[in-house]
Amino acid sequence: MNRLRDILETHQVAIYFGTVIGAALIGFLVPAAAALEGGINPTLAVMLFATFLQVPLADLGRALVRVRFIGALLAANFVAIPVLVLGLIQFLPPDPMVRLGVLLVLLAPCIDYVVTFSHIGRADARLLLAATPMLLLLQMLLLPLYLGLFLGEDAAGLVRAEPFLHAFVWLIAGPLVLAAAVQFVAGRSAGAARISAVLGLLPVPATAVVLFVVIASVTPQLGMALDGAVRALPLYVAYALFAPILGWGVARLAGLDAPAGRAVAFSAGTRNSLVVLPLAFAVPGAMPLLPAVIVLQTLVELVASLFYMQLMPRLGTGQQAGLAAAEKR
Repeated sequence: MNRLRDILETHQVAIYFGTVIGAALIGFLVPAAAALEGGINPTLAVMLFATFLQVPLADLGRALVRVRFIGALLAANFVAIPVLVLGLIQFLPPDPMVRLGVLLVLLAPCIDYVVTFSHIGRADARLLLAATPMLLLLQMLLLPLYLGLFLGEDAAGLVRAEPFLHAFVWLIAGPLVLAAAVQFVAGRSAGAARISAVLGLLPVPATAVVLFVVIASVTPQLGMALDGAVRALPLYVAYALFAPILGWGVARLAGLDAPAGRAVAFSAGTRNSLVVLPLAFAVPGAMPLLPAVIVLQTLVELVASLFYMQLMPRLGTGQQAGLAAAEKR
């Protein structure tokens, strides 16, 4: 079971790219694939349940003990990154829907595959994993505030409270509560623990299914969204370049060791694209532009993550060598 899970997690980038290519081909060749739009919310709910099931919801208190790490992580994601995003969106066209898509995805730190990627990139993935409940809670609380600040009057017309709240309750809060209940029972029952272990295989396949359904359903309508989505591409590339550097800089200012600093850098560079999709679909007139803008960021991020996993281990190597030499003396 664990071996299969490790294989899925290790090869998840290739799985996602293969899924994206297959979904795009089907979308282009079969216009009726647009009807898959009706399956987006159910598959999202399953994916989010599987994702939240892997988040150690009971470990929030343990994460709080590492005050400097938590301080750096929160400062990077909820202070430094919003400032970077505010600067970047000035280069976007004035289309409020494009700006909303960019803001939704770039202001929400990743809580799922970033843990696997950071482990491969020799970061302290355990710290990041323990902090994921806090990251999820804070982004849901702060996202409406940031949208109001960055979009101004446009936010009131796009982000309506009722559908936004409905999407949050049924597609985020609901799966989160269910995952917490499963974790609670699994901690007290061997049978439930075995079921939870089987469900632990779901995150990568469920994410691939969501990517397939979203891309296959959006592709037949892509002509109406392509121009707006492509305008966000240079911004996403710039974000992928600067965000990890910003995260690493915040970690250095906080005096973190290299593995913890890499964890902050990974967190700053990876975003919660698929988790915010339910909120995007709650926006009136969201299809097909808003999901196209958000999924484009996912594709850029997956490519960037291949480089992160190769380059991040080099961060702080000089610092570690210096500490080792000092210990020998």
